[in-house]
Order: sequence, then structure tokens, then C-alpha cells
Amino acid sequence: MSNNTDDLSKEPTPDQAEDNAFFPSPYSLSQYTQPRTDFDGVKHEGAYTEGRWKVLMIATEERYVLCENGKMFSTGNHPVEMLLPLHHLMAAGFDVDVATIAGYPAKLELWAMPGQDQAVLQTYEALKPKLKQPKKLAEVVANDLGADSDYLAVFIPGGHGAVVGLPAAEAVAQTLNWALANDKFIITLCHGPAALLSVGQDGNESPFKGYSVCVFPDALDQGPNIEIGYLPGHLQWLVADLLGKQGLTILNDDMTGKVHQDRKLLTGDSPLASNGLGLLAADVLVEAVQSPAGGSTKS
Repeated sequence: MSNNTDDLSKEPTPDQAEDNAFFPSPYSLSQYTQPRTDFDGVKHEGAYTEGRWKVLMIATEERYVLCENGKMFSTGNHPVEMLLPLHHLMAAGFDVDVATIAGYPAKLELWAMPGQDQAVLQTYEALKPKLKQPKKLAEVVANDLGADSDYLAVFIPGGHGAVVGLPAAEAVAQTLNWALANDKFIITLCHGPAALLSVGQDGNESPFKGYSVCVFPDALDQGPNIEIGYLPGHLQWLVADLLGKQGLTILNDDMTGKVHQDRKLLTGDSPLASNGLGLLAADVLVEAVQSPAGGSTKS
């Protein structure tokens, strides 16, 4: 972090690639990003060697979030929230497939990439080909999500880009409904839980009603994130607010790195939860494949 943050601008930085679009301000980046994460090692190195069970990551292919004032936030998937949990899972022995709604390349907020964190950078290099050429989610639903699917978990990283497309996508709803019906794990954090809204649309009761989750606090997106220039304007809707209206219980109103497991749903509150969520996810997935059922998580 900068030692002279008071001298940094709180004005969002223009994105020259798009009209009226902005990156976070220099000041906000000094508060929200750093060269290293809190990663201090994995717990389950090489624990899974059978090779069948995989993780399906649903990433956003959207770059821009349109704010109420007509300005656009240049966003995507948060690299720490994506790559650090996956580092723990891949180190444990699980392969990862990447999918986006249309099959377009996954977008990353590279301004949040911790440039001195070898765990995150190593995972980024390993996954880069799949991030550039992901699977189309509808095709995954059609071809790979039967009762005998090789996916043990669905992972949805955060970043404000997750609020665009994922909450209304039929393929996302189909994937989550498949995971619930087949007792698979669902792992998500920060703004990623916006995808959970997809199964509670059009007056349908959400199957996640009654679940407790951690999610990025609305209060930060409503106030401080605008005041320090992280966002160029108010979002058109707020993730925790809509999840609460669908009957989910929000466990946090700030970001402290809190993680939580409710049944097979694992959530975290912010980028600060990335390492903790990765540790938790590796714990439960390794336990699942080492159980007598051998990865079949049905009780």
C-alpha cells in the first residue's frame, strides 16, 4: 500500500477503451489492493490423486457495470477471489474447468492482481488458456451435468462483474439447480453470490431460502466505495439486499474475511476471505472424496 495515500486522487480513473467508463481511483486501489495476499501455504497438497473429480468455475465475461448515473465501472472477476481459492483446490489435486455464459473470455480486474504473490500468479498462468477459451455454460449443462457428472463443486468468484449476466442467466440457474439436486458443493464469495439470485426469478421461491451466507456488504457499495472513487456511481441494485428479499440470511455487514458453510454452500464476504474460503473448500472437498462414498456427496 502507498505510504502517502492522502496525496492520491479519489477520482475514478478513465478507461480509454470505452465511453464514460472508469477504473477505481488511485486512492481506492491503495486501500483495497496490495502486492501479496495472506496466503501462507496449503493444507492438502496432493491429497486427491484419483483424477476424476473436478471443479466447474462459472466466471463472468462482462467487463462493464452500468451505474445509475450512466457511468460504467470497468470490472470483471477479482483475481484474488478467483485464483486463491482455486490455488488451494488445484494443489489438493482437483482439476478446474472454466465456463462463461456465452463462452467468451473471462474478464479479470488486473488492477487488483497481487504482483508479488506467487500462489496467485502461478495459478493464473496455469489457468490462463482456459480463461481465454472457456466452455460455453449452456453446453456444459447439456453435456456434462448428468447424474454421473465428474464435477464435485461449482465455484463462482466475485468481482463486480458477477452482477452482470449471471443473476439472470438460465444456464446459471440450471447449473445451481443441478448442484443442489445432486448434493454437490457450491463455493462463492464477495459479489459472486449474485449468481444465487438466478434460481429465484419470476416469482419462484429460491431453493436457497433459509440458507445463511456471507456476501460483500451493501453499505460499502452505497457509500464508501463511491466516496473514495472505487465505483464511479451507485449500482442499480445491491446483492445482499436482493438475496435477503429471496429469503437468505446475510451474516455480515462488514468485510473481515468471514467465511461460512451452510450445508453444501460455502461463502465468503470479500477479497479478504479468499484464502480462508480456499482452505475451507479444500477441507470439505478432500473430505468428500476420502469418504466411503468416494466423492458421491449424497447422504
